[in-house]
Amino acid sequence: MKVLEELFQRHFGSPPLRIQSVQGGLGGSGRAIVRLANATNSAIGVCHDVPEENAAFLEFTRHFRSHGLPVPEIYCEDLSQDAYLEEDLGDTTLFQFLSEHRSGAEIAPEVLSAYRKVVEVLPRFQVEAGRDLNYKVCYPRSSFDRQSIAWDLNYFKYYFLRLSGVPFNEQALEEDFSRLTKLLLSAERGYFLYRDFQSRNIMMCEGAPYFLDYQGGRHGALQYDIASLLFDAKAELPPELRGQLLEHYLEALSKFIPLNREAFLEHYYAYVYVRIMQALGAYGFRGFYERKAHFLQSVPYALRNLRWLLHNVTLPVPLPALMAAFTSMVGSEKLYGIAGPQSDAEGLTVVITSFSFHRGPVQDVSGNGGGFVFDARSLPNPGREDRFKTQTGRDAAVIEYLEQQDAVHQYLANVLNLVDLSVSNYQQRGFRHLMVSFGCTGGQHRSVYLAEQVAKRLSGRSGVNVKLRHREQEMWVR
Repeated sequence: MKVLEELFQRHFGSPPLRIQSVQGGLGGSGRAIVRLANATNSAIGVCHDVPEENAAFLEFTRHFRSHGLPVPEIYCEDLSQDAYLEEDLGDTTLFQFLSEHRSGAEIAPEVLSAYRKVVEVLPRFQVEAGRDLNYKVCYPRSSFDRQSIAWDLNYFKYYFLRLSGVPFNEQALEEDFSRLTKLLLSAERGYFLYRDFQSRNIMMCEGAPYFLDYQGGRHGALQYDIASLLFDAKAELPPELRGQLLEHYLEALSKFIPLNREAFLEHYYAYVYVRIMQALGAYGFRGFYERKAHFLQSVPYALRNLRWLLHNVTLPVPLPALMAAFTSMVGSEKLYGIAGPQSDAEGLTVVITSFSFHRGPVQDVSGNGGGFVFDARSLPNPGREDRFKTQTGRDAAVIEYLEQQDAVHQYLANVLNLVDLSVSNYQQRGFRHLMVSFGCTGGQHRSVYLAEQVAKRLSGRSGVNVKLRHREQEMWVR
């Protein structure tokens, strides 16, 4: 790290007093990244023994800054020693910001605002700055071409499918790869492809997003980067939100180019699939091959994205062998348990909600397309009595009234039997999300009471995280 200390002294005029690693040894890039600071200044120092990537990052950064894009300033460099010093943008990635401001599928407004800003900026990288970028410094390829796609697909095949033991017919799979590649290459590819546009490569600094890790950028299709962000595995963006952000991105993109929305969407999900395969190949290489077990923790998240795609998307070309492999993967208890014993925070989340049928059922945001919706309108209704008008199913008087009704006890016993069975099954299969919703006329008494009772029943269960919401009261209880 001596070279970084010398760069710090050269730029700031005094030596650093503190040097601290900022990646915790978990990164997959092979770069050494540290924070250097003294009493008044702070900077990020990078040492990386791949000169071509260093050159690309520095060239791209200066180019993006010339276009006014939010990327770090390069303070100084010594490429003869594979080192450079850049602006310190803090410690909060977009992924951390998301993780700290969500409750299950409910994501705080400030995070949604951040994601909207991010997708608004993306076309500026892809189109505006991409027009006059020096693509000669791209490494290892100047374009996301047939060779690049083949690398990603084979990475997935040999380091994930092969090493995880998923069965596949190699010849049939290669034929599918050929058809998928043809589809991918039929998209217009004259734009800047960031390549690793995901929530850990975006820093939140003073409320605004800043962008990092584009050294693998090259010519490519617009669809790849927005697919990378929206299907970022561990971010677990709800499908409804992914759709909203995609529409916001397309609206922003249309300000830079004439946009054929149908043509864009024809290729979009093919790029989603290839990005997920690239990520799974990386998890397999680092986890199975290099024995870095923490990379395998992302596998179940990627499988949940694949499950959603299998249930909701049809590609314009047949890929029977590939889809059969995906089906085997998402049905594999071994792969869902591959991350090892899960903490409570990573176990099964059961979202229990009360609601009014007047406002419509609760939307499933997990991507699973299901869960339980129980109709409580057949039960005696406390709302018909004036003394309960201003109370809810959480108030003692309403609870006492309902618990005096045999019908309520029978109803609740049947519900608990069904939910208990599903929770046990979901835990055994490594599933992460179950919805249990109770509706009544006003979403105030019966549904609230039932949701509370089921939440109490499940809250002490090992490996189960209970999220309780009373929609009509706009209340998250836990």
